[in-house]
This record gives sequence, C-alpha cells and structure tokens, in this order.
Amino acid sequence: MFERFTHEAREVVVGAQEVARRLDHPRIGTEHLLISLLEGGGWLAGLLNDHGLTVRRAEAAVGRHRGNAPGMLGPADAAALKVIGIDLDAVRAHLEENFGPEPLAPPPAPPPRRRFGLRRSRPDEGGAPKGHIPFSPRAKKVLELSLREALRLADREIRTEHILLGLIREGEGLAALVLAGADIDLKDLRVEVEQRMPKRAA
Repeated sequence: MFERFTHEAREVVVGAQEVARRLDHPRIGTEHLLISLLEGGGWLAGLLNDHGLTVRRAEAAVGRHRGNAPGMLGPADAAALKVIGIDLDAVRAHLEENFGPEPLAPPPAPPPRRRFGLRRSRPDEGGAPKGHIPFSPRAKKVLELSLREALRLADREIRTEHILLGLIREGEGLAALVLAGADIDLKDLRVEVEQRMPKRAA
C-alpha cells in the first residue's frame, strides 16, 4: 500500500514514528499521525491552526489524555491539594488568563534533522524508544481508511489530505479526541478539507 503514498504522505508516516519516539510512546497511534500532519506544514496544518489546533496544543492534549504529560498532576494530587486550600482549576484559569491557553504545556521540541527529505532522529535523544515502533491497530486502520478515501475520491495516490480524512473517518482514536477537544466538528472538518483539496488534472 505504501507505494501509493506521495512523498509528503510518507513523510507524515515517518514523522509519526519520530513523534512517538520523542514523546516516549511505545506505539504509533492516531495522535502521532495528527501531530505529524501538523508538523508537516502546508495547507492542512494551516487549516488546523486556523481552528486553533497547533502542534503544542495537540501534544499537551495528548499528554492530558494519556496521563503522562511531564509534571501533570492527577486526580489524587488535585484532591490532596484541595484539602490544603489549593484549587488546581482556579490556578489553571488564573494562568490562562495571564499567559494564554496551555501555559503549562512543554515547549515545542526542536525539529528533527532532515536528510534526503526524510526526518531523522537525533543521536542524543535520551531514553526514547529505539528502532522500529509498531503501529497501533487504530493507526493501521487510519492508513487503510486513507486508501479508501483516495479510492472514494478517485485519486490514484494517497496524499496527506487522505490521511486526515482517514483520521476523521476512524473517529474514535485519540486524534479524534484531540480534534474534538479543540472544538473542531469532525463532519464540518471533512467538508472543509474536501472543499479545499487541490484539484488534480484528470
């Protein structure tokens, strides 16, 4: 199937592995494909940015949903702090009021070096997983759905927009939760993507 992916679409898939490695996750999930799409730039990233979803906000949302964001406090921590008079929700609201959305999100990681157009991991990437990182069943389903989206639209190649349409069509993975958390309606996003897709010569 990967022979049908354009160069840019392959970079999204390769980039998803690098995102999973950077976040120290053992599998490539739908969320890593979404973050890689955002990192790839282009009109799709711009469209998602216009809806308020940036790489930084997506990574922060993934950390919250997975419960492993650096320095993230869990429900037990919040309850313990409440006993001594500290309301985490009030603290968070105060920080957002003064510093904008996601004030506690980690700073964006530096972009990986590129060689021959492919993203490469840095040799000094600490304890991140080494070697090949497997795809989760949902991420595999998204890649299969991206092929179905290309066929449905009578496209010969699988492009980055087909990957996003596959993420939308899958609709249940962490990427869908991140999109919904950014107040992005999946049905509306699908329509917008299809309307803005570059027209290809017949």
